[in-house]
Order: sequence, then C-alpha cells, then structure tokens
Amino acid sequence: MPMGYLEGSDAISVQDLALMRSTGRQHVVLDVREARELEICRLDGALHIPMAEVQARVGELPASRPLVVMCHHGGRSRMIVGFLRRAGFDNAVNLEGGIDAWAREVDQSVRRY
Repeated sequence: MPMGYLEGSDAISVQDLALMRSTGRQHVVLDVREARELEICRLDGALHIPMAEVQARVGELPASRPLVVMCHHGGRSRMIVGFLRRAGFDNAVNLEGGIDAWAREVDQSVRRY
C-alpha cells in the first residue's frame, strides 16, 4: 500500500480496505446504506448509520481514526465523505465501488444485489 494513501485522498479501493483489515490498521467502516440493504449483506464490524441520519449522529463518529464510508456502489458514501470532510473529519474516505465492488473483488461470499 502506498505511503500516505489516506492523506489527501478522498477514496480508497476495496483492495486497500482489505489490506487495512488484514493488517489490523486502525480504522472504522461507516456503512450508510438503509437497514433493508443490511439484511441482504453487510461487512462485519462496520458501524451502520443510514445516510439520512449521519448529520444528526455525527458525534458518534471517531475523528481520530481513518473513516472508510461505504454504500452499495459508492454514490451515497461519496456525498457523506464530502459532508464529513466539511465537518472536520479529514480522515474520511469513500470506498470506491461500495459493497458491490467488495463482493466482486474481495469476498465473493458477500451476497450481491
């Protein structure tokens, strides 16, 4: 993984996230999908706050650790990363391709929808 891959970047690949998880690098995955989407599939250990609730619940997020925001394909999470960065979460990054890319490229046991 390139040095400083989170600094100055607003997105990471699913491969980067897989490496973070496998090496134990401190981070939080924020899943902004709806509850009905989590019934289909989820990423173990992710914090779930639906997109519509993030602004009201921003105090629940750790500002000191990298925050990887994900949704189904990356569109909603990209908007949330913009909001979080404006709110001072400089370590917030979008997971490119969302959980769908994770299911295709990292863990094929994750159900796609």
